[in-house]
Amino acid sequence: MGSEGLTELHRFREQFPALANKIYFNYGGQGPMPQTALDAITQAQTYIQQIGPFGNEVNHWINEEVQATREAIASTINVPPETITITEDVTVGCNIAMWGIEWHAGDHLLLSDCEHPGIIAIASEIQRRFAVEITTFPLMATLNEGDPTEIIAQHLQSNTRLVVLSHVLWNTGQVLPLEKISELCRSYDVRLLVDAAQSVGLLPLNLTEIGADFYAFTGHKWLCGPGGVGGLYVRPEVRESLKPTFIGWRSVAINSQGKPGAWHPDGKRYEVATSNFPLLSGLRKAIAVHQQWATPQENYQHICSSSAYLWQQLMELPEVKCLCTSPPECGLVSFQLTNKLPQKSRQLVEFLESQSILTRTIADPDCVRACIHYFTLKSEIDQLIEAIQRFCKM
Repeated sequence: MGSEGLTELHRFREQFPALANKIYFNYGGQGPMPQTALDAITQAQTYIQQIGPFGNEVNHWINEEVQATREAIASTINVPPETITITEDVTVGCNIAMWGIEWHAGDHLLLSDCEHPGIIAIASEIQRRFAVEITTFPLMATLNEGDPTEIIAQHLQSNTRLVVLSHVLWNTGQVLPLEKISELCRSYDVRLLVDAAQSVGLLPLNLTEIGADFYAFTGHKWLCGPGGVGGLYVRPEVRESLKPTFIGWRSVAINSQGKPGAWHPDGKRYEVATSNFPLLSGLRKAIAVHQQWATPQENYQHICSSSAYLWQQLMELPEVKCLCTSPPECGLVSFQLTNKLPQKSRQLVEFLESQSILTRTIADPDCVRACIHYFTLKSEIDQLIEAIQRFCKM
């Protein structure tokens, strides 16, 4: 990037107040909000109080906000707005999909060995309540070799109802060939739920082409929106078979007598009731900031370029081992210290935070994760490397 482009990037970064006093590598945990998003939330809260907070005018405004947000989310993943359910986060979306299936004793649920504890907990409770069989397939072993699609095929059973996996693995950063996996699951008449916590806002996406049945995501990570707003995509062809998990007045059409009627024919059927609606304004502003900078493909290419630079610098440190043996396919870069003393990863993360450099630990596998966004600076990566070197000499 030339000096003019770097100056422009520095100006762009000024929109994110959280970047002013730290070096941030935790986009996969929570992205920093742009000032426009913060302002939009405050303005929306104020506006609600001015015109409401309850009445016909404010209700009309809320309906417009929800629809505008549905459309903004749909534009980022290339699907029709009516396929989107507004949720609070990824876990809520996964709960809707996992509990919405009509389970029977003896059904089979297949998980990867890289899923988030929240997903594992949902599966365990489904197993307890409905006597569903749960097995796990070894996805982590395919990070550097092997075919994830083939591994899944080997673990499907005649009674498999649902496969649950992540598009981008939160621990290793592996990007799965989701279109091939979706095709495999459809050929076996098996539903596919994708935990998309690490993909929306990171990867350029076209869910219509990918073909996953359920795709649960959040706005507070790579999209840099507020915590408390997410979404669930349900493929139209499977919508009628997925029963609502949570039910409220937003789920159904209300007749003239105020009585609930049929489910809404679109993604609204999985929504419940009152939400923190001003957060929707914040998410839309965050999405707009990303769209104004560059295309999703251009942003992704920049992320991969910067991640490859970090990976290469880490590979040159004798005290460090990267989990990936080739440059990362996304912005998650996980690495281990070769001196595997107990608590070493945690101590490194704590040391880095004392230097105003924010990363995080992962428990399985035991490693440190640094996340690169398209506006991460090369100089920030250099400072991370220098800090790791200082720690290793202590």
